[in-house]
Amino acid sequence: MIKQIDFSRYSSIKIGPIVDVQVIDEIGDFDDHTIIGKANNILVSNSDKKFAILGSNFDYIKQEGNKLFIGCATSTGKVLSYCRKNDIANLEFLAKLPGTMGGVAKMNAGLKSWEIFNHIISIKTKDGYIKKQDISYSYRDTKIDTIIYEVVLEIESGFSKDKLKQFNKMRDNQPQIPSAGSCFKNPKGDFAGRLIEEVGLKGFEKGGMSFSNKHANFLVNNQKGTFEDAIYLINLAKKRVKEKFGINLEEEIVIY
Repeated sequence: MIKQIDFSRYSSIKIGPIVDVQVIDEIGDFDDHTIIGKANNILVSNSDKKFAILGSNFDYIKQEGNKLFIGCATSTGKVLSYCRKNDIANLEFLAKLPGTMGGVAKMNAGLKSWEIFNHIISIKTKDGYIKKQDISYSYRDTKIDTIIYEVVLEIESGFSKDKLKQFNKMRDNQPQIPSAGSCFKNPKGDFAGRLIEEVGLKGFEKGGMSFSNKHANFLVNNQKGTFEDAIYLINLAKKRVKEKFGINLEEEIVIY
C-alpha cells in the first residue's frame, strides 16, 4: 500500500516535500527503502529517496516470561503506559521521547546515559532474531542497515514514579516548538549545546530556522523554515566549533 505523506506537516521539524511512502505490513525484503517512523529526528530534502513506514501489524506489545516483544511501529508513549500499568522498570526514560520503537532502537535513543540498548536482548529483521552482542551499537548510533520489525527487551519489575518525574522534568527543559530533537551528538566529555553557545550561535537565526534560545543544541523551525536554512546552520555550527575547539560535531539529526 502507498500512503502520501507531507513532511512539512508530518515530520517533527515541519520541513520537507510531499512524498509517496510505502506502507509495510509484512516482513520482507524492503532494504531499498528507508524507514521514517514518525519522522522525529529527520530532515528531508527534495531527493528521490524511497521511504517506507511500518503498518499497524507491527504495532503490538507481547509479554512472555521475563521478556517484552514490541513491534517497531509501536509508539514510545504506548510502551511507557504499558510499563506503568504492569510495573515494569527501566523504560521510564521514554517519557516525552517521541517516535516509535523502531526509531528508538535504530538510533539507540535515550536521555543522557540512559539508552534503549541497555535493555534490548535482541531485534528481529527479515533474517530473524539477532542478539544484542552481534549488533554494533554506540551512543545514539547503531550499525543496523536493515529494517527492524521487532525489539525484545528484558523485564525487571519496579516502575519508578520518581524516575518518571525526573525524566519529564529533564524533557521540559527542551524547546516545545518544531524541531528534530538534538541536532548534534554530545562529544565525549562535553555537550554540543555548550559548544554551540560558546561560539555565539545560541538563538542565531537563518531564515525561519534558529538554534533555540532555550537549548542551543535544538535546531528549531520558528516559521516556514527551509531545508536550506537548516543545512546552513548545521554547517555553520560545525565550522565554528571546529575552528574554536578543534572538535568535529557529529549530527544526531538524520539528513536525507
